[in-house]
Formats: sequence, C-alpha cells, structure tokens
Amino acid sequence: MVAHLLRLKLTLLRNGLRRSPWQLVGLAFGGLYALGLVGIVVAALILLRTGDPELAQTVVVLGGSAALLGWGLIPVVASAADLTLDPARFTTSAIPMRQLLTGLALGGLIGIPGLATALAALATVWTWARGPLPAVAALVGAAVGVLTCIVLSKVVTTATASLASSRRFKDVSAIAFMVPLVLMGPIVAGVGRGISASTGFLPELAATLSWTPLGAAWSLGGDVAVGRPGAAALKLVIAAATLAVLSWCWKLLLERALVNPPYAGSGSRKGGKLGLFDLLPATPAGAVTARALTYWLRDPRYSGSLVVVPLLPILLVFQGSQSGDYGVLAVAAPLAAFLLAWSISADVSYDNTAFALHVATGVRGVDDRLGRALACLAFALPVVLIFAVGQYFFTGSWSELPGQLGLSLGILFTGLGLSSVVSARYTVAVPLPGDSPFKKPPGNVGQTLVVQFAGMGVLSLLVLPEVSLLIAQLVTGNAMFGWANLAVGLMLGLALFGAGIRLGGKWLDARGPELLAQLTVNR
Repeated sequence: MVAHLLRLKLTLLRNGLRRSPWQLVGLAFGGLYALGLVGIVVAALILLRTGDPELAQTVVVLGGSAALLGWGLIPVVASAADLTLDPARFTTSAIPMRQLLTGLALGGLIGIPGLATALAALATVWTWARGPLPAVAALVGAAVGVLTCIVLSKVVTTATASLASSRRFKDVSAIAFMVPLVLMGPIVAGVGRGISASTGFLPELAATLSWTPLGAAWSLGGDVAVGRPGAAALKLVIAAATLAVLSWCWKLLLERALVNPPYAGSGSRKGGKLGLFDLLPATPAGAVTARALTYWLRDPRYSGSLVVVPLLPILLVFQGSQSGDYGVLAVAAPLAAFLLAWSISADVSYDNTAFALHVATGVRGVDDRLGRALACLAFALPVVLIFAVGQYFFTGSWSELPGQLGLSLGILFTGLGLSSVVSARYTVAVPLPGDSPFKKPPGNVGQTLVVQFAGMGVLSLLVLPEVSLLIAQLVTGNAMFGWANLAVGLMLGLALFGAGIRLGGKWLDARGPELLAQLTVNR
C-alpha cells in the first residue's frame, strides 16, 4: 500500500506534466533554480569538511534548525500548494493507518522542497566524513532530521485543516506571507548585520539548540567527531522522541480529520446590499468595474498586489540608505505603474469559468475592457501620483517632477491599454478562484513566459517617447523637456489606452467563446 501511494503521487505529477509541454519547460526552469540553490548549500557543506569542527557544527545545527522551522511555518499559509495526496481524499478508503502515515510521509519527499531538504541533509554526511563513526552518526541524524521536517509539516497542515478550509483564513494568511517575501532583502541584510556583530554568540546558540528538538538530530555527527559520544547518544534520544511524539500527534489528528473532514461551507449571509454595484453607474461598464473592484478588494490573487506595491518605497529607501543616494526612489512611480497596469493582463484567466457570465449576457467587449481598466485605474492612479510626488521629499529635485509624472502616467495608461489587448487574446494558467495565490496549476507555463516577456518588450517600445524625453531632461537640465514629457505622457498614454480598449474589445467580441473554452482547459 505504501508503494501504491508513492506510485499514485508520481502518476499524478506525471499526468499533470503531460497536459502541456510548456509545463515541462516551467518545471525545468524551476528545477534548475532550485538545483542552483541546493548546489550552493551542498558545496558549502562539503567545504566545511576541512574547516574547524566548531564552525561546522554551528553552521549545520543552525541551518538544520532553520529548515525545521521553515517546514513547520510555511505550510500554514501554503498548505494548498500541493494537494496531490490530500488526506481528505482518503476519507472513504479503508487504508490501514500505519501504511497511510508511512505513504504520506514518504510522499512528502517527492517534490522540489522534499528533494532539496534531503540533498542538503545528505551533504552533512560529507561534512562529518572525518571518520566512519561521525559519518554514520551524521547519516542517522540526517535521516531523522528530514523525517522530522516532513512529519512536522503534516502535523501543522492537519491541525490547521479546519482553518485552511476557511476562505478568510486562506486570504489573510496568503497576503501576510507575501510581506516578508517582498521585504526579504532588508530582512536578510539586517540578520546578516546582526550575525556579523555577534559572531561569538552563534556557537553558544548552536550549542543550546543542539539540546532541543530543533537541532538535536543535526548535531550527532559533530558530537561524535569531537569525541562526545555520550552527548550524541542523549541527543539521538531527544531527536527520536521528537519524531515519535510528532508522529503520534499526526496519527491522532489524521484519524480525527478522516472521521470529520473539514467543511468549507458558507454561513448565512444577509442580503439586500449590493456594495459597489450601488455606488457605480448602472451601465455594463459600471457593473464590470464594480465586479472587478470587488475582486481587487476581496480576492487574495488580486489584493496581494495591493499589499506588495506599497512596500516598494520601503525597499528603495533601504537601498538608498545603503548607498547614501536616494535617487533610486525615482523608479518607484514608474515601477508601480508598470506592475499595476500589467496586473490585469491575465484578468480573464483569473475570472476562470465566471467569464461565462460575460459571454452569456452579451456584454460588449469594449465595456468589459473599459470596466476592468477603470477598476485598476481607480487605485493605481492615486498610488502613482503619490509615489511620483513623494520621492521629491527625499531628493528635493522638484524640477524633475513633470518629466517623472509624464513617464509614470504614460506607463500606466499605455500598460492598461496593452493589458486589455493581451488578456483578450491569451489565457494563462493561474490559481483557481478560492485557491492559494501560490498554487500554480499545470498549464502553459512556457507560453505564459513568452507572452509576458513579449508584452513587456512591446510596452517598452510604446513608452519610448517618454523615456527619451526624460533622458533628454536629465542630460541637458532643460525643464522644458520635462513639461513636454508630461504632455506627451498624458496624450499618448490616453490615446494608446483608448486604442487598447477598442482593439481588446473587438478581439473579445470575436473570440469570447474560444477564450471560455481555453479557461475550462486550464482548470
């Protein structure tokens, strides 16, 4: 039965890749990226073999403890990322609990996170290959440590299954998870400075963690290598007891989940309030605008952008503080304009089968395009204006403001027009409605990359006049180029915005049913 569960996961993964050759391309890129990161970690662990034992022990224990924490925390917000062996699917299957636990645990190794952790853990064996006994101890510790990581993630996901089935919890947790990802640079820099300022504290921290469930398994090879077999034996007991307790907790939680599977049903809701539909004009374009704005405010696949964009100035201010030059803030407004405008290039794909409402009711393509663009513009325009003006409180170069506004507004309006054309012609594989924003279903990954990069290239060409005028102002110092850029950005941007709305609407009228058929394939 265990082998059958493993074959089942491999079959599901293989069949998912067979749906589209582009999925293989995307997997190849993702695999190469993960392989590069793992290769760096493995190379560092191999080099530690000839280093100081205390340094090697510190690195291995702290790294292993961080990996265990990651496996325990990340599934809380990304539990929907891989549901190929979701325990809820075995509710009606009479599988013995021991075999089910073993199969699900080993199945956690099948995938990029599991393989990456296993490879890094096996590299610690070479770190402590300073004799046969340290190598064997490191191998035992690596096996126990990897299994503990997987079982801990299963305990967390099973324990939070009822929360994860709540739409509101998934929305909030997914958005909250994006914040540290965006701020990863400042966080890593701050941690790096803290580590460099307290290098003497790290060995003590590693020594303390080695006696806890976090680091006990990862310290076995180092203790044996420096002649502390008694300490290694006690830590092996701690690591084995941790794995046993976690397995027992997982068994109890899984038994309960199989008997009472989580239910994501909605409670009673009061009717009579139409929200944004009451505020906006009762026209086709107004209804589409209200619907799209509701998505932006309530759908984490959209609202994640609203959380990420305000963090851009923080990243740029941090970068400016590192170099002492806050001129880098000049890219805040153009970058925000691009990100927000290009975010609706997959708007129809995010609709999924709900796009059938537009096809069935005969909404004109131009109304559909205009409504979606106006919804994005409702908050994108204030954000771009605030970013463009706010940067000069740091730099003080107010003479450059008209040119900066011209470039930013040109990118925003031109990007919205181009996105309206792209989303009327191409569909991409995106997370389904209600799913985690991090869940990427199988689909045309390669085509998505081609379309996205080609669209960015076209947008760069369309805003070339604004870019040229801004460069001319910066080179000559003539403020007239800035005012000319503001006029060109507004007029050319609005003209391309209108052209994109009309062309996108024309394409949508011509191939609405075909788009809907493609969306059903991407499910």
